[in-house]
Amino acid sequence: MERRFEFVKRVEGIEGLKLPERATKFSAGYDFYNPERVEIKPYKLGDNPVLVKTGVKAYMGENEFLMIVNRSSNPKKKKLVIPNSIGIIDADYVDNEDNEGEMGFLFYNLSNETVVIEAGEKLGQGIFTEYKTVTNDKAEGERNGGFGSTDTKR
Repeated sequence: MERRFEFVKRVEGIEGLKLPERATKFSAGYDFYNPERVEIKPYKLGDNPVLVKTGVKAYMGENEFLMIVNRSSNPKKKKLVIPNSIGIIDADYVDNEDNEGEMGFLFYNLSNETVVIEAGEKLGQGIFTEYKTVTNDKAEGERNGGFGSTDTKR
């Protein structure tokens, strides 16, 4: 399968959107841009992280995943951190029965003030990675859910 990004239906018609892109020819990661203005309130104990949707889905090979990571400047400048440090987007996350495949970044705001991410600002990066499986792997399930889903039909 061809590796590519596309916009999801939810953001069709929004002017000025950019698909993820690499900044230089030696950049490992694709920069993701925020499609719409988002406010993230300061974190309080017990709060869930805020999901900032990208408006983008990714197609990739069966033996690949897309690792999404924070921008290096977000923790220092905006006090935004990703709770588990990285996100993993599996190849079967896109275009299944319960999910078009829109990816998102989970953030906690560790500052004492509301943080605003404007439309067009960079959110984080995505890095395509190949993986291996063991010879006695027996996984046969199929994804049927969206974000955070590991539901499978067995």
